[in-house]
Order: sequence, then structure tokens, then C-alpha cells
Amino acid sequence: MTEPETNREADEPLRIGQVAKETGVTPRTLRYWEEVGLLEPAAYRESGERLYSSAERERVTHIRELQELLGLTLAEIQDVLASEDTLERARRAARADAPTAKRIRLLGDAIEANRRLVERIGERLGRIAEFRDECVERGKRMATRRAELEAEMNRVARR
Repeated sequence: MTEPETNREADEPLRIGQVAKETGVTPRTLRYWEEVGLLEPAAYRESGERLYSSAERERVTHIRELQELLGLTLAEIQDVLASEDTLERARRAARADAPTAKRIRLLGDAIEANRRLVERIGERLGRIAEFRDECVERGKRMATRRAELEAEMNRVARR
């Protein structure tokens, strides 16, 4: 009998099918995300089989959250991940006590990536606010029309 998946070592590399099952995406989706640069397997076996570490599995979960919870497109997700990756490179350089000039450059890159991300989020929020306003207006028009119909129905009923 095999051990349940919940007892598996967190850092044990998993094959693409296992990751797909664990994260609720298809193997095809994982391959596509690799093709467009959102995800990179930790390693490949000699046979070409992809292996994913816990870090890549967390990234898959993060991508799904960005898609499902925030409704971001893959292009927007690429911006989010690029910003996060750039910031992580700056953190690693600081921990490794990299030369100050390199750390300044990396932080500059992270600041710029974050600026682009904030801009893109602002654009999306603007579109969402416009859509919300349209829905509110539509709701008001429907409520007005309903009230008119109810008043008409009451007038007819009193006759």
C-alpha cells in the first residue's frame, strides 16, 4: 500500500501528472505555461519528463489564484510574476552580500517592475469600476421600469 499524498515530502519532485492532479490544472496547461514563460520545471529526467519541486507547485497555485480570484490574464500574470521574481533576485543578492552596485541595480529593476504592475492593476481597476457603474445604472433603470409596470398594473386593477 502506498502512502497518502498528504504524507509525501514537500520537496520531493513530482511528475507533471502528479502536479496537475495536486493543483487542479491539466498537464497541457502546465506545458503551455512553460511555453509562455510562466513556469519552469525544476528539472528534467533523461527521458525528458518534467519534474516540479514544491516551489514550482506553489507557483502553479499562485498562478491559479491570480487567474481565478483576481481574474488576471496570462499577460497580467506575467507582469505580476516578473515583479515578484525581480524582487526575489534583489533579496537573494542582499542575502549573498552582493556588491552594492548590483543590489542597487536589482532594486531599480524591482521598482520598475512593481511600477508597471501597479499601472496595470490601476488600469484593470478602472475598467472594473466602469463596469460596476454600468451595472448600477442598469439596475436603476430596471427598478424604475419595474415600478412603472407595477403602477400601471395597480391602475388597471382599480378600474
